[in-house]
Amino acid sequence: MLHRIGLADIEELFADVPSEARVRGPLALPPVLSEPEVLALLGDLAARNASAAHYACFLGAGVYDHHIPAVVPTLVGRAEFLTSYTPYQAEISQGLLQSIYEYQTLVCQLTDMDAANASMYDGATALAEAAVMAGAATRRNRFLLPRTVHPFYRRVVTTYLAPLAYEVVELPWDASGGVDGEALARELDEHTAALLFQHPNFFGCLEDAAALTEAAHRVGALAVPIVDPISLGLLKPPGAYGADIVVAEGQSLGNQMSFGGPLLGLMACRKELLRNLPGRLVGATTDHEGRTGFCLTLQAREQHIRREKASSNICTNEALNALAATVYLCTLGKQGLRRVAELCLQKAHYAFDRLREVGFTAPFSRPFFKEFALKAPGPVGALNERLLAAGILGGLDLERLLPELAGHTLLCVTEKRTRAEIDRLVEVARG
Repeated sequence: MLHRIGLADIEELFADVPSEARVRGPLALPPVLSEPEVLALLGDLAARNASAAHYACFLGAGVYDHHIPAVVPTLVGRAEFLTSYTPYQAEISQGLLQSIYEYQTLVCQLTDMDAANASMYDGATALAEAAVMAGAATRRNRFLLPRTVHPFYRRVVTTYLAPLAYEVVELPWDASGGVDGEALARELDEHTAALLFQHPNFFGCLEDAAALTEAAHRVGALAVPIVDPISLGLLKPPGAYGADIVVAEGQSLGNQMSFGGPLLGLMACRKELLRNLPGRLVGATTDHEGRTGFCLTLQAREQHIRREKASSNICTNEALNALAATVYLCTLGKQGLRRVAELCLQKAHYAFDRLREVGFTAPFSRPFFKEFALKAPGPVGALNERLLAAGILGGLDLERLLPELAGHTLLCVTEKRTRAEIDRLVEVARG
């Protein structure tokens, strides 16, 4: 092979690699191991990793420890689904395209919107893409982004919009833990493309989504909520209060936490905005024999049209995660999703009340769903260390992201947490 490419020896092949970066002499590899020995070694290394399964998890802030029915990984792990294949050729991808179409349908039913795409990378990039979409649709250049939106989501949005000559205006929160109404009224104007808000918000508080949407519409701006899909088992869907574009993080729908990824971005919109919807969109049709078929349609992405005409440079989707969400939603059904939401709500409020009994205080007065902020009696870092030693993953130390909330923790309680685990949390937190 060296002779064929005109080189004398292996040293000449690697001549471009600096000598100081190259290993000299034999590699320091351990002795050859048998298969059982390798498996034992790998098992020992894997056992050193902590898993959420070993802890009672009260940490949320964007990635959540929800129960995943056994049917979800069983179906998603089938060979015909567990593939890296991209469905460009519709004639040989009918099964995968059908599953994506069903996912889109479920997202529309969940959000009460007209159309959904085949998924986005995650909730944060979905929100940023929704902002770009709103700017193109309204031909305006100003966005209102309340500080009640997840700080990481806000960073992604501002990063996306920075090179596009868009202005991002942050709105403060009020004493109740929601968007400051006076600041909103002051900043909304005829240049505003969209109001981007989170409901429930980063603190777990419920915003007055209908009022925020109405305020945006009064000046011709779009209303773009980011929602918790589990909360829609109880809360009014975005389409019912007039939202224009809806995004969500879909990890909680049958997907593992997996150290924070891969995640799943849900995105849906009103039919009037369909031509601006980024990413893949699967449509249903019939062939010349009248049989139902599926295909990619309305492809406004740069792989298919001129770059300057494209609505986004997003050219892929999270198909496997979307399939997991599809199986999860079909398994639970409407009543099952409602029951999960009810359990989250009830258990979160039980934990909230118990913690207040032992010295925690609430900074906000708004109703909340499954997450809530509390001021701890002592340093949050020390509290979380005590909890970890007791087999509990504590809440997020809010000072890390919002310095003005030093001493506050953001806790999450899902349907998986038992009364005994919550009582244990309170016992350890009491010190």
